[in-house]
Formats: sequence, C-alpha cells, structure tokens
Amino acid sequence: MKKGTVQISFEAEKLRAIHQYMKDETELQAELDTLLQTLYETHVPAPVREYIEGLDNSVMDVPKRSTRPAAPAGHSSPVADSDE
Repeated sequence: MKKGTVQISFEAEKLRAIHQYMKDETELQAELDTLLQTLYETHVPAPVREYIEGLDNSVMDVPKRSTRPAAPAGHSSPVADSDE
C-alpha cells in the first residue's frame, strides 16, 4: 500500500530528550508506527478497514504493464539518426 507522511509539531526540548534516551531513531519510528496503527484500528470501523485492505490486495493482483508503447522493430530513435 502506498505510504503517506504525517508531520507533527512537538516541543524541541522534549524531542531532544526522547532522542537522548531512546538512542535509536528506528525505535522511535517503530513506536510511532505502532501508535498510528492503534489509532487506525480504534477509530476506523472494521468494514472500512476490510475494504481498504481489499483494495490493496486487488491492486497487487493486477499485473503491471508499461504505459509506453514499444518502438517498431528496425527503427532507431530520431536522436540517433541526427547528423548534427
């Protein structure tokens, strides 16, 4: 599933204290991810969560194809044919 970004403001001294005592930036990220997941599960109704999860699975089932047409065989790009 595509990820979005959450940006929050927090008092600088408190944030420095968190960084000082956690020692690991990935631990902070993991805890924030867990808190957001808990908020999502608490506030988003189960049928909506199931629908969203179904969307994610259906997108993965569709094979991805290039949207750019293939060049005809035997033709080179115009840039390569230029005598300039």
